[in-house]
Amino acid sequence: MSNIEGKVVVITGASSGIGEATAKLLASKGAKVVLGARREGKLQKIVDEIEADGGQAAYRVLDVTVPSENDAIVEVAKDTFGGVDVIFLNAGIMPTAPLSAMKTDEWRKTVDVNINGVLNGVAAVLPTFIEQESGHVIATSSVAGLKAYPGNAVYGGTKWFVRDFMEILRMESAQEGTNIRTATIYPAAINTELLDSISHEGAAEQMEGLYEQHGISPDRIANVVAFAIDQPDDTNVNEFTVGPTTQPW
Repeated sequence: MSNIEGKVVVITGASSGIGEATAKLLASKGAKVVLGARREGKLQKIVDEIEADGGQAAYRVLDVTVPSENDAIVEVAKDTFGGVDVIFLNAGIMPTAPLSAMKTDEWRKTVDVNINGVLNGVAAVLPTFIEQESGHVIATSSVAGLKAYPGNAVYGGTKWFVRDFMEILRMESAQEGTNIRTATIYPAAINTELLDSISHEGAAEQMEGLYEQHGISPDRIANVVAFAIDQPDDTNVNEFTVGPTTQPW
């Protein structure tokens, strides 16, 4: 029996891309998935598709920047499926631009979604994981959380934060004996809606060219999430750098 079967998994940013692909894959392997994102119509459609394929799924409209909404989706998992075993913190935006463009509103929004969204998700689930002395926190960082790229000062900074935060979560859990596993994923060019958040014309053109040349399907990341969850409970694979074979990074 796989270690995925029967697990209750909350997924943020679940209405498209990596989140959608992961929800469908995990459900096909016997997980009970709870989808969160802002677009209710898309969430309902994905849940319907999972159920039509014999899987188990629920959803709740979620803005990750609002702490109470993160708490509420964890409650949905408990009420619907009796608990929560995994949270996949996947919501994110990438409005890249040079700092000289002074897109200060985008700076703040990026921090709010990419950092506070992670903090809110962890805060919502951590008391439960500590109490049951088990759980798995998975987060989407980026290759921009591993190395510096011009145009990515703020976005990259948020992803470096995720890298540091997740490693300390893992270390503290090991020290405290709560058995919380972590996995941080650093995707390169994955074909999702992430580019839609770029308003700077030059940055958008550059990124679109990169993704057109190299981009691969989001189900490649879903496979990695499934691999991480499927490891035995005493085994933690805490970092995955994943991207196209053809991309020179």
